[in-house]
Amino acid sequence: MTAQSSQLSIAPMMAWTDRHFRYLMRLIAPNIRLYTEMVTTGALLHNDPKRYLAFSSQEHPIALQLGGNNPEHLALCARMGEDFGYDEININIGCPSDRVSVGSFGACLMAEPTLVADCVAKMQQSVKIPVTVKTRIGIDDYDDYAFLQTFIKTVQQAPCQTFIIHARKAWLKGLSPKQNREIPLLDYNRVYQLKKDYPHLNIIINGGIKTVEEAHTHLQQVDGAMIGRSAYENPFSWAEDPNLSRKQVLEYYLEYMTKQLEAGEHFWPMAKHLLNLFNGLPGARAWRRTLSTRVQKDNDLQAIKDALMIINNL
Repeated sequence: MTAQSSQLSIAPMMAWTDRHFRYLMRLIAPNIRLYTEMVTTGALLHNDPKRYLAFSSQEHPIALQLGGNNPEHLALCARMGEDFGYDEININIGCPSDRVSVGSFGACLMAEPTLVADCVAKMQQSVKIPVTVKTRIGIDDYDDYAFLQTFIKTVQQAPCQTFIIHARKAWLKGLSPKQNREIPLLDYNRVYQLKKDYPHLNIIINGGIKTVEEAHTHLQQVDGAMIGRSAYENPFSWAEDPNLSRKQVLEYYLEYMTKQLEAGEHFWPMAKHLLNLFNGLPGARAWRRTLSTRVQKDNDLQAIKDALMIINNL
């Protein structure tokens, strides 16, 4: 990967992009931008913020993604994020889950661009770091380019300079979040057109990007590319240093785990992110099987080192 790595980012993914996985990805890709899982304003306002916002200093550059629809609450949470040291605050206008829709935030807010603009404006007023928006190209039957344009034109006046566009629309009824990642057709050209019509905006494309080569193809048309599930399913494919080995990454990560265990962290929430580290190599299946059986049962770092012998002996 070239210096263009700074134009790449890893999407916020619930249950996946926690701080342990982000640390692992930082070992693999020092320049790629990292995003937290979506954190709702309710979670931050009614619980200890450290539970959701703590991260390692090595994770920079890192963005906090918030979910909510109340401008004042979002502003308070954005300030919390800035105080914790995040480099960017992102608002989720793309999640199609029923739980999120019932709370009247996520993708359903595409139908209320004025409210989104107000949310962004309040957040911008409360922090000095950038506030960005992640959204879809449409929702339900509101899926033509004019609808997307209205949303972008309204929200940019907040002001908002950066839009991350998942190049699929979201069906808010009838499809699960998983189906919403697969069934609505990708329309990259619509995102490209946004960049042409709004050249002053920072447009980042998201959705279905599986390889470095695909990401760089998109970078010829837009300002950035956000990688989703492919980063979790094959993390080492995004390595920036050709001299870096997976075994080196594992050694560094085990050092991290050791320190975290000493600080009271639980074993498996960290170890599980290693399942896909050797994807694409002989023995990868045996590695995953060993980690998800013996390692998960024993909660022992030595079990991980023993599992590595599977790879070494092939």
